[in-house]
Amino acid sequence: MLRGLIKGDNAFVPTAALRVAVRNGVDVAALLVTEQGRVRGDADIVFDGAPAHPSGAVRLSAGEDGTVWLEAGLTSVEEEITRVLVVASTEEGALRDVRGLSVEVFGPDGAAVVGYEVSDAGGETAMVLAELYRRSGGWKFRAVGQGYLDGLTGLAVDHGVDVDEDPQEVLERIPTPAPPAAPPAAPAAATAEAPTEAPAQDLRFTRDQLLDMTPDQIRALAQAQTQARAQAPAQTHPPAEPVSRPDASAWTCGPVFKPRTVTGRDNDVITVKDLPPGPVMVELAVKGGGYTGLWRLDESNAKGRPLVNTTEKDFRGRVIASVPEHGRLRLRLEASDSWQVRILPLAEARRLTEDRLENWGPDVLLHTRGTADVTFHFKGSSNFIVHLYRLAGHTDPTTLPHPGRAAVNEIGARRETLPLPEGPLLVHLSVADGLWDARLKDVQPHSGGQDADSPAKLPKPRGALGWLRRARR
Repeated sequence: MLRGLIKGDNAFVPTAALRVAVRNGVDVAALLVTEQGRVRGDADIVFDGAPAHPSGAVRLSAGEDGTVWLEAGLTSVEEEITRVLVVASTEEGALRDVRGLSVEVFGPDGAAVVGYEVSDAGGETAMVLAELYRRSGGWKFRAVGQGYLDGLTGLAVDHGVDVDEDPQEVLERIPTPAPPAAPPAAPAAATAEAPTEAPAQDLRFTRDQLLDMTPDQIRALAQAQTQARAQAPAQTHPPAEPVSRPDASAWTCGPVFKPRTVTGRDNDVITVKDLPPGPVMVELAVKGGGYTGLWRLDESNAKGRPLVNTTEKDFRGRVIASVPEHGRLRLRLEASDSWQVRILPLAEARRLTEDRLENWGPDVLLHTRGTADVTFHFKGSSNFIVHLYRLAGHTDPTTLPHPGRAAVNEIGARRETLPLPEGPLLVHLSVADGLWDARLKDVQPHSGGQDADSPAKLPKPRGALGWLRRARR
């Protein structure tokens, strides 16, 4: 008989070959993690680009009517793996827009064993729906329902996926033929009778081709390009004009560290230790209604200006706080139900682009392009307040420049278009209790050369990082 669980519940399942159905129309992945809650490498991520784990224990297949199936042979799971996480994500919109989001486990005989229907999804775009985990010599199923407002990136970082590998220094501007399996041979010099093929440095690759390349292929191509440049006659290809590129260190502000997560319920004092000093994002999600307030505590335990002050039901959002020099951030939270607090680096802020970015509640956005206009559509009925922090030329990572007066300070549903200076720029929606969306328009080239979000900034080449493409758009 099917046991329908609620969030946080668990139940034993047969240690056998199980089938896990995830509905309805979401992208699905499985993460095989160790006792430390981390994957050992890309091979421990099973998704549509890598639908089978090397051990054969977990396989992914698409079904009908928006259902995705995971085949989990529990007897074949390696001893080092203690949990199999079932992950759902959306490419467009939020998980609250998914009707009938659920996960259901079937035994070897096809009978339903246990299930969980997600009933409280919000603005998250990625979620650990459930997990199969070892317990007392067998296996159990837990209804998790842990969502991530920062999508697959936040979920991946929390579980040890390396999201930092960057081939930017290896390849340059690039879009067409398939990548070579081995380094291409250096071209011979062109002659009038027999023109040569385009030299290696002129090869062009698409975004998807680059995402499918391995690090070895990237290095091989870079070596071939370097060799071809050295051997090409000077008169064949006149040197290109140098392109001024922005210093990568100028495109983020504040310390970089592994995100921290704290959970609890009702009123509490939250202490997070060993953080690097400087501005950080505080992501808060509270279940239920009633009053929600969040303050940073100073050295005397006095509350400062409220970071969150709302009566909205199921509040969620991101605000900015500052970690003092001793690296100990203390927060006072008043809430009437369960909550989750995550401390994130500002570098994890979502970037503004010409694509519509939709969310609920306060948020921190990063603008890295040239001058542009940003259009907001706020659909709530209370305050909508936006501050701008100009990071260009700001060299102290432990502080933020003063934002000045609010760029937007209005009440009720409205559309608002702001002219933005050249990035980098933090756009802080400090109060936004309601749905909103934002997008850039009339974007101009960055005076420093290539924009950080332009196609010339290559995506990550490792195969498993294709799983994270949507999180970087």
